[in-house]
Amino acid sequence: MRKLVILRPIHFSDLVKIIISIMSNGNNYYLGIDIGSTTFKAVLMSEDGAIINTTYQRTKPVESGAMACSGRCTSCGRCNMGAIRKTVDDFLRESKLAQKDITCTVVTGSQIVEDTKRFIKYDFQVSEVSAHVAGARHFNKDVDAIIDCGGQDSKCMIYNKKMGMWLSMMSGVCAAGTGSYLDNVAAKLNIPVEEIASKVNYNADIEFSSVCAVLSATSINKFKNRIPVGDLLAGACRAQARAILNGVGQLLLHHPGRKIQFQGGVAANGAVAEFMRQITGSEIIIPEYHKVMGALGAACLARQFIELKGRLDTEKIQYEPTPQKSVMMRVNSTKRDFFGRDKDKSKPLVWRNLFFPTEILNAFKTRILTLETYAALFGRNVRRIKEALDVAARKGFDQQTCSFLRILEGITHREKPAFAVSTSQPCQQGERIFADLAGDNGFEDRYYSLQTPIGGNDFNLAVEQIAEGLEQAISMMENAFGRKLDQSKLQEACELSNQAAEYSKKCNELRWTSPPLIRGAQAVYNSIIFSQLWGTQSLVDIQKTYYEELLQKKEWAEKHYSIDDTHRLLWLHLPPFYNSQYLEMLETTYNAPIVFEETNFVGWEALNPLEPLRSLAKKMLSSGFLDPKLRVEYVAKLAKIAKLTGCVLYTHGFGRCSMADRPFTKRLREALENIGLPLLILEGDCMDASIDPCSTATKIASFVESLNLKKYGNLFGRLLPGMA
Repeated sequence: MRKLVILRPIHFSDLVKIIISIMSNGNNYYLGIDIGSTTFKAVLMSEDGAIINTTYQRTKPVESGAMACSGRCTSCGRCNMGAIRKTVDDFLRESKLAQKDITCTVVTGSQIVEDTKRFIKYDFQVSEVSAHVAGARHFNKDVDAIIDCGGQDSKCMIYNKKMGMWLSMMSGVCAAGTGSYLDNVAAKLNIPVEEIASKVNYNADIEFSSVCAVLSATSINKFKNRIPVGDLLAGACRAQARAILNGVGQLLLHHPGRKIQFQGGVAANGAVAEFMRQITGSEIIIPEYHKVMGALGAACLARQFIELKGRLDTEKIQYEPTPQKSVMMRVNSTKRDFFGRDKDKSKPLVWRNLFFPTEILNAFKTRILTLETYAALFGRNVRRIKEALDVAARKGFDQQTCSFLRILEGITHREKPAFAVSTSQPCQQGERIFADLAGDNGFEDRYYSLQTPIGGNDFNLAVEQIAEGLEQAISMMENAFGRKLDQSKLQEACELSNQAAEYSKKCNELRWTSPPLIRGAQAVYNSIIFSQLWGTQSLVDIQKTYYEELLQKKEWAEKHYSIDDTHRLLWLHLPPFYNSQYLEMLETTYNAPIVFEETNFVGWEALNPLEPLRSLAKKMLSSGFLDPKLRVEYVAKLAKIAKLTGCVLYTHGFGRCSMADRPFTKRLREALENIGLPLLILEGDCMDASIDPCSTATKIASFVESLNLKKYGNLFGRLLPGMA
């Protein structure tokens, strides 16, 4: 039977002995500071790694009312940052030291912001994940599974021997698996949070929600006058343990039996630890300094940083600076197609979703409005997107509905189409929203949904089914437009599509086999796979220009870097359209180039102009978005060709989007683990900034730090030539 191990806390007398012995041994001191959502932690460490002093304090909110800055942070402390500065100075003073005596300070925590450096002098900032790993390994070099639970989030870190690196997972936007939940429970029951574990009845069977902290705490409050407090606390602590594992336990799925080191403020609650032991069947170890492990890790990393100082290459990856003409060609095309005022009104307007083939619509000489793209353009205007989401809310579409589709429901001024087409896959919710829009706008008789089955073992049958559907869609459009589709124009569209695809493939191959040529933060918005220009000369011209630009950039890049000099990331799915900061953070802040994006994949076989409908059906089935199996196979194959060192998947809708849902992420994680390629999953929303999780920046930082540790031997980055 697995057991729960709680290591004894250090006694004050021991601490005094350490201080006395260390103060006489050298004069290098390292300070680690961890400022979280609810607590301030600091650890002072000596040159030989001994802990001199620690502190763990609850943070306090800023008092209400206007405050004029006195400029005397060490004595004033009225604002939050000033109070933290005063706390740091008091901590050092208690240790018989001053700021000038500190050799290096490293900070971590969710509350480290841009202004922090005005108040606290520090040398480097690291992610909480890396800090907790470093702290855990300071006492136990063999630790390979860690769960940290703090006031704002929970984290799981495991060492993957096959990849030779630490992998991590963080909870999302819910507080159910965090220390804030237990604070809320303690407040409802009017008992100190520190006394919860001692009052738990471990034989109680009562259960509370592990999905929502607010719902669970409300339930506890409702029963507090009818059920013994020990039973209530047992249910709360069990819910806490389950919520932690719901949020981050996936990382442990294929690694059973590992000892789990449990740290963070919640680890002080022995009841939560016991229920985690029961649920996981693993031995749960609570380290001596579990409350300050992040600060301890930061102090350890401060020592490492000083060892490497002067040897680190701080230069950012550079790119050939010539502006891309192809970018402006795409921009002008978008403006013309979506915002042009001089459109030829004689051409019928067709609404489409991202997956209905535009070769047919361009052969029909229609005006095309790709609805998801139209919604994405709204994402660049904060005011308009809020208004659209408000309208959708009044119509009854809440956050369970995709934000792209909510925006479409909320846009009140749109030209009514002559026809509308969509596909059943990969988004059935999208198909239903399109049907709802057709009903609201009075064109249900001019709307067609193409049934798009997954190819799988019945690929030929799927091709025939889609081809028949395309034929039916064409027939309905012919009736709506009052004219026949010119088959020669469809053949021409297929030929133009082939030409554009050939240039696109050449562009992709250049990027796969070269040092970083352009920023992925820019290239992801090309989204060539979703373009409504397929079947036009415009796309051929854009991709030809793009190819010529990449050739020029390749010649420049190879004079500055080799293909193995940098990280090489693949970006999967869509970016947050309202803000590109996360892609910029990867590439600019953390020096990890995105060398390719899934939305620019072009891998289907050439279209046969003599069999256009079957060819277009094969193209749809080969894109990967209709069949998760094909998509995973493509990523695994590309990883070898492009020498990828990591993948980033942005799961729009927090795993509810069918193109990045849980079955897909599970299959992708397993496939990439088999080839030793790390995967970073970022949960968020492509359109709605109001539900952006606060943990995303930490996930990005810790991922790159782990890649750095594997590639360069340290988490700070590349070393200068000859300095390894």
